[in-house]
This record gives sequence, C-alpha cells and structure tokens, in this order.
Amino acid sequence: QVQIMESGGGLVQPGGSLRLSCAPSGVTLNYYIIGWFRQAPGKEREGVSCISTSDDATYYSDSVKGRFTISRDINKNAVYLQMDSLKPDDAAIYYCATGLLGSDCRHPGDFNFRGKGTQVTVSS
Repeated sequence: QVQIMESGGGLVQPGGSLRLSCAPSGVTLNYYIIGWFRQAPGKEREGVSCISTSDDATYYSDSVKGRFTISRDINKNAVYLQMDSLKPDDAAIYYCATGLLGSDCRHPGDFNFRGKGTQVTVSS
C-alpha cells in the first residue's frame, strides 16, 4: 500500500525558512511527477512546485518562484521543498503527491494524495 509521509512544517516568522520532506513508502519515485501542494483555510488546493523524476524538470507557481526550491534524493527516495523568505500568505497545510508523467502541477486533480500533510504557519 502506498503511503506518503510529509514532515518539516512548523511555525516560523516572516522571512524565515523551512524544509519540507516527502518520504513515500510502497512506491519508488521513478517515472512520476512529484508535487508539493498547499491548502489554506477557505481556499482551494494549489500546486506550489513539482519535479519530474524522468528529467528533473521543475515547476514553480508564480507566488513562490525565486523563494522555494524543490529537489529530490534518489538514494533516499525522497523529495524536498526548501522554503525561504516565507510570507504569511504561505501559511497552509502542505501536501506531497504523485502524478503520472505528463501531469500538470497546476491541476491538483491530476495527482494522488496519500499523506496527511504538514502544517506551515508563518507569523510573528
């Protein structure tokens, strides 16, 4: 059974940094698009960043471009999201999800969500 464990969330002041980790079990992260998505209260789930395991192509939403960096560790079968210069608008539950190659990071419906997410709070 495929399960995904997201971790690394927490409370951080504006301008601070966090590093989220995505560690799946039951699946090897090859031939997938791995994405980080977030959902704030009262808002729809949105794609933040994705990485293709076929060619390491990446996608970032305009709201995080230049501040967030997605990466993966093949040996650890893990994907990370380095979040710098955090803003209050970045506060949300962050989810890691898998999609087939060709999935569009802008469309959360293309992805399978199997984790509980990790809470990110940005507040002074």
